[in-house]
Amino acid sequence: MLQKVWVSSPGSWALQESNCHRQGRKRSWKCRFVRTIIQHPCRRHAPKRSRKARMLRKIQICLCFCFVSGILYEISLLSSCVFSYLPMAQHYLTPEQVLNLGKSIIFLETTERLEPPPLVSCSVESAARIYQDRPVILFMRGLTNETALDLNTSYAAFSLLSSMKNVFIFPLQMETVFQETPLLQWYNQVVPEQEKNWVHVSSDASRLALIWKYGGIYMDTDVISIRPIPQESFLAAQKSRFSSNGIFGFPARHKFIWDCMENFVLKYNGNIWGNQGPFLMTRMLKTLCNLTDFQGTEDHSCQNISFLNPQRFYPIPYPAWSRYYQVWDKSPSFNHSYALHLWNFMNRNRKVVVAGSNTLAEKLYKTYCPTTYEDLIRNAKHRDVPGPEDIE
Repeated sequence: MLQKVWVSSPGSWALQESNCHRQGRKRSWKCRFVRTIIQHPCRRHAPKRSRKARMLRKIQICLCFCFVSGILYEISLLSSCVFSYLPMAQHYLTPEQVLNLGKSIIFLETTERLEPPPLVSCSVESAARIYQDRPVILFMRGLTNETALDLNTSYAAFSLLSSMKNVFIFPLQMETVFQETPLLQWYNQVVPEQEKNWVHVSSDASRLALIWKYGGIYMDTDVISIRPIPQESFLAAQKSRFSSNGIFGFPARHKFIWDCMENFVLKYNGNIWGNQGPFLMTRMLKTLCNLTDFQGTEDHSCQNISFLNPQRFYPIPYPAWSRYYQVWDKSPSFNHSYALHLWNFMNRNRKVVVAGSNTLAEKLYKTYCPTTYEDLIRNAKHRDVPGPEDIE
């Protein structure tokens, strides 16, 4: 007598007896079915029951192992630990696939340049190190689908950043980003060549659309991460009663971001710097709550939105931005900060990190983006090596 196996309910197995003719007559189809499943011939004289039971037990164990392995694999793909345990085929993932993993850290480069400067590289690297279980995405306006597939190796920063397992570099396609948002109509009507602050305005719009669609944290490319931000819905105070839009985070489809996009279009004025950025965030926050001055290092909260103390991201205010590029007798600890904004707009690339200068910015590079710093040192050495034309 053989036994037939079938699934009676998910994760359970049942046994049913089936007659195999002991005489020389043709074996029944049931016997052949069992033979196919257990890969064992249906003998004229049935083997001992213990042998059959052992065989069925092995089959059950194998099938259960495959089932559990599949479930664990699917869970790992959907969980944030995917970056800790599974290598990602970065070149074959679309922006939507990565963004849909959730809780992305998003950077934008809305100029046409293809070589991220050291500060951009440091910002992305530091975020990748601090948020190792989250995707870190750099969207670049200068990339196309063709160049994105290649990530041109002649650009050192591409190789440096794409070698990090949770960093992704994608083209910034604004028309796609603005789909299904109030910003699409504005984008179809605006003429970039006639805009005074197009690089900034287009960045202001893109960050709103991306965070609304997918959620996560947006950071400017001159922000160095030093510890994780614990809040999920937050705005960063640049000073009392005034919000920055250089760092903010919200879950997907948050009403506050949708309202910001509507106000962006309604009150659009591209000639006023910041009107679609920090001034927009500030005026929208004021519609929700009565803003007051910060006392000490406290944070404020309004309708489930955390308004974070200036110490969290702006311990050195913009009038003193050059202090990042000075030598300090004793470097600050930044114990109350999650990240540091280096005010590149104020700097306008006049001051850079120089290896061996012992400035505060150099120390930040060494600590929070060591790979970028090593690349900086290598490039400095190459510049110092005389070429044939310099040798008489």
